[in-house]
Amino acid sequence: MQPLIQVKDLSIHFAQQQGETTAVNKINFNIYAGKITALIGESGSGKSATALCFLQLLAKNSRTNGTILFTDSQGKTLNLLEQTNPQIQAIRGNKIAMIFQEPMSSLNPIQTCGAQVVEAILQHKKISKAEAKAQALALFTQVELPQPERMFNRYPHQISGGQKQRVMIAMAISCNPLLLIADEPTTALDVRVQKNILLLLKKLQLQHNMGILLITHDLNLVSNIADTVAVLYKGNIVEVNDTITLLQQPVHQYTKALLACKPSSKNKGKKLITVADAMQPLRIDDQLLPTSITSDEQALVVKNLTVEFATNNNLFGKPTQFYKAVNDVSFTIYKNEIVGLVGESGCGKTTLGRTILGLIKPTAGNIFINDLDIVHASKQQLQLIRKELQIVFQDPFSSLNPRLSIGDAIMEPMLVHGFTKNKNHSKQKAIHLLEEVHLQADMFDRLPHQFSGGQRQRICIARALAMQPNFLIFDESVSALDVSVQAQVLNLINELKAKLKFTGIFISHDLAVVQYISDRVMVMQQGNMVEINSAEQIFNHPTHPYTQALVAELVN
Repeated sequence: MQPLIQVKDLSIHFAQQQGETTAVNKINFNIYAGKITALIGESGSGKSATALCFLQLLAKNSRTNGTILFTDSQGKTLNLLEQTNPQIQAIRGNKIAMIFQEPMSSLNPIQTCGAQVVEAILQHKKISKAEAKAQALALFTQVELPQPERMFNRYPHQISGGQKQRVMIAMAISCNPLLLIADEPTTALDVRVQKNILLLLKKLQLQHNMGILLITHDLNLVSNIADTVAVLYKGNIVEVNDTITLLQQPVHQYTKALLACKPSSKNKGKKLITVADAMQPLRIDDQLLPTSITSDEQALVVKNLTVEFATNNNLFGKPTQFYKAVNDVSFTIYKNEIVGLVGESGCGKTTLGRTILGLIKPTAGNIFINDLDIVHASKQQLQLIRKELQIVFQDPFSSLNPRLSIGDAIMEPMLVHGFTKNKNHSKQKAIHLLEEVHLQADMFDRLPHQFSGGQRQRICIARALAMQPNFLIFDESVSALDVSVQAQVLNLINELKAKLKFTGIFISHDLAVVQYISDRVMVMQQGNMVEINSAEQIFNHPTHPYTQALVAELVN
């Protein structure tokens, strides 16, 4: 069968101050119509650069060699790298479409979802606006968006992450492309929404006989959907095979290393293997985690907590309708334990975490920390208790000031709260924290953009630890990291937990990660806490039907 895409000896170079860097080095692979080809590897391996090269979307400081041959439906073959700007414009979104990793930053915030899909259709089809609208509504139905007419008139911020991704898919398939490039399409989505998006992509691929290039670091996703897998390591393709053979009988040491990094019930209580470990002859499979014994002493008590948001106001601005994000929730967390918090997107996980931190005012209920009810505490009391509570956000890049060196970022909370004697003392403390998270002291003056995703997340952990908090909330802190970097961060959390004896809530949609890191697990559904139990009990013997459905997704 004639390949839809033939990548031949493709190299991508980037010009930098210190000289030229090679991101991709003479790679070769094919993509076929009606098949899903997955391109996997760590962050920085060259996956996204390869995908952007297809549509000539690389930065201006890039240089490419080799060929990307594209055979259209008439059997005409052309080299995508040699197309002029008008020629590639006619291909983008029409014959080759792309779904980007982050739908919120890919969608225009000041245009309705429907208007953006209509715009994509009118770009390549000579039809009226009314016909384009009808096609957009049909696409919204095809990608299974609820109430297509209402979704058409909504703005991106008014819909969930999964719904935004469906809008992006509708836009991508609006002109029936021959090739769909999906760059990390389900990274920030919970396990059930993720499965629905995958099933949708598979269904659309079969309906339209599209070729799909799936770029991902999620090995579960690859095993569920891909026909063929190409493994990219430091810009080189080290292994290509059908999915079943590659996952069950990997040949290259790097492929074996990627599979070994994945957290599961089998390695709970053990240090996770990173790619660097697995590439060495000496393995650490049996290296146990440092022991951390949980206490019977209460660290946090939440009683009958309810959080409501106004959804409708009258003419005078008074709220008339409310949405319950958190509904009469009660639980206790004990000192030196990590409690996982799981549930679908929109179930109230992040709202609950932010309410505990005092960032959202609850409608009713109590939150006790050190016997102080922070819901009814004074400003002075809250100022003191805030030192005890810290958060590590999902996206380390957006939670660090791009103009502030990482050393200053770590020092800032210490100086604000008067935690250290002077700036020199703060600097010494910041350097010590960098070393605690396995970064070097000479990195103190570097800016956030000079670090990898995993290093930035370590910096955020160091900043969170600057005030020596007793309680940490990790809000999807490893969801956007590849398996090896994720293993490094999870190992670091376990190590610091045993050393510094902090307590934490670990919010995540990745059930394998929660199973590995958590002592106990709380399950939320539509604002309600439906089950709380030990991690072992939750994942092996769930009692609530919703928990059973979630765990079934992990097994599958």
